[in-house]
Amino acid sequence: MRKISCDAVQGSQKPQVALYQRKPGAATGRLLLLVVAVSVCGAVPGGAQTPPQLPDGAGKETVQKACGSCHALTTVTNAGHNRQEWTSVLNMMVTAGAPVPKDQIAVVTDYLAKNFPERPAPDAVVIPGSVEVSIKEWQVPTAGSRPHDPAFAPDGSVWYTGQMANVLGRFDPKTQEFKEYSLKTPGSGPHGLVPDKDGNIWFTANFKAYIGKLDPKTGNVTEYPMPDPQAKDPHTLLFAPNGNIYFTVQGGNMLGRLNPKTGEVKVVNSPTARSNPYGMVVSSKGVPFFVEFGSNKVASLDPDTLAIHEYVLPHVDSHPRRVAITPDDVIWYSDYSRGYLGRLDPATGKVMEWASPGGPRSRPYGITAIGDVIWYSESNTKPNTVVRFDSKTEKFQTWIIPSGGGVVRNMVATPDGNLWLACSGVNGIAFVEVKNSVKTSSVK
Repeated sequence: MRKISCDAVQGSQKPQVALYQRKPGAATGRLLLLVVAVSVCGAVPGGAQTPPQLPDGAGKETVQKACGSCHALTTVTNAGHNRQEWTSVLNMMVTAGAPVPKDQIAVVTDYLAKNFPERPAPDAVVIPGSVEVSIKEWQVPTAGSRPHDPAFAPDGSVWYTGQMANVLGRFDPKTQEFKEYSLKTPGSGPHGLVPDKDGNIWFTANFKAYIGKLDPKTGNVTEYPMPDPQAKDPHTLLFAPNGNIYFTVQGGNMLGRLNPKTGEVKVVNSPTARSNPYGMVVSSKGVPFFVEFGSNKVASLDPDTLAIHEYVLPHVDSHPRRVAITPDDVIWYSDYSRGYLGRLDPATGKVMEWASPGGPRSRPYGITAIGDVIWYSESNTKPNTVVRFDSKTEKFQTWIIPSGGGVVRNMVATPDGNLWLACSGVNGIAFVEVKNSVKTSSVK
């Protein structure tokens, strides 16, 4: 595998990439983040564009009304899926409130699969090795939920955000039972989530601009609204050792802090315009680090002053999407746009990179660390893969996700060194049992 070593440097700002489109004034509860292939190699066209014309055929009128009522039709015309994937996308649309009559669902699915077929994607590359894993998968109860992020709770349960279904889900691995909790504000779009020591589940309401706390004992939800109307889409959140919650605001281009004791929420702007703050981790010293998906930067956030320090990655076309941290406080990131695994040492600014096994179009996404071993998923290979990278030997090993994965947007390590994945596109969660590898998690 190709490795690159260089230093983080100050550089020119990269072109911005639109990640999704939404019609102004469209109901937030209907926000449908469809999986769209975005080219990161060419320039992004600007200015007004001619609305796309849908091909004629049975289902066209329904697609035009149901999809066009919420987002630009380019979200459909720029996409390409097989029939199974379009079925999953349509389920998410309907669950989120798209007005598709039941007797039209099959017709619309056929129309989309015929006119916007699957586009070529890189084949999964299987690299054998000495580590043995088993992968088990479960479908979540509500169709079209789009499980976005997983979390592992102190009682051994696994939680997930059902983003389109407006629920938080709990799975008990011992009894194999699910329980879903509906949120009190419709269309909240739960995204990131994290448990506290008392068993409450904190989450970001990505569509309704608040951070919520669910008490699983009562089902009550407490909401902490964003103090700035521009902080419209809180994204990833985590607890720091000081007891505060820190979070990213992607489209709002902000970072924030919530004091759970007082309820005070404070947000600050990212120094880089349209940087799309995304994944976040916290160091052993209690310093949050985050990646800027709309830029080629990694940044730290001072937990007290909220001052931001940015590290510019050496490649202007890098788009780091998720981030992990090893016990030595070294930052690892998934470079979604270039198909690389990256390493940043904040102490020295040195950056090292390794080409992901699936190649430049593999789109590394969800990532975590177990000790000094990095685990992540390639979200654009067919099927998706689980990738293991040993930072000591610099060797890769990969496995295919049996269901195909459907884009693993996030994963979490358990204290005993296993993994839970959220498999959005196939409406499931997955457990990866690591049987003979490092069994020390970096979970704090």
